[in-house]
Amino acid sequence: MLPKLSLILGGASSGKSAFAEALVMAAPQPRIYVATAQTFDDEMRQKVQKHLAQRGPDWRTIEAPLSTADTLRDLPADAIVLLDCATMWLSNHMLAETDLATEQAKLLDALRTCQAHVVVVSNEVGLDVVPENALARRFRDAQGALNQALAKQADLAVLVVAGLPMVLKGELP
Repeated sequence: MLPKLSLILGGASSGKSAFAEALVMAAPQPRIYVATAQTFDDEMRQKVQKHLAQRGPDWRTIEAPLSTADTLRDLPADAIVLLDCATMWLSNHMLAETDLATEQAKLLDALRTCQAHVVVVSNEVGLDVVPENALARRFRDAQGALNQALAKQADLAVLVVAGLPMVLKGELP
């Protein structure tokens, strides 16, 4: 059985989402995918359609690019939720120019009080070079702070590198 809150970290195309999906698929509960991506172009629409097809019909998908905290509060206790991903959620809020500290506090509170089991996917951005512009540095710092807060709250934290999971906290089921 998965812990109440799991965090799956990794770089871009590291295998983190596939690993998180496999964790969720192994659980017997109803599966809910909370999507944070926004589809602004054909390439992203195709990517979303590919992921929907891969997951299959046994998943309920909820699109919540900004309202993720509210969505989590309303989920049933018998479900297992894949929130993919915290990085897109953060990007959405940065682009919307919302108060990041307030939104992060709301997200963490919603994860704490959510009755369902939740697996959160997030990008690890702390292994790259220092970004060359202020916006990218602000994003990197905000993502690092969000990941630290999520890891502190999580019962299970896993870093996926080249498709290989490394448990940072807790134990895999």
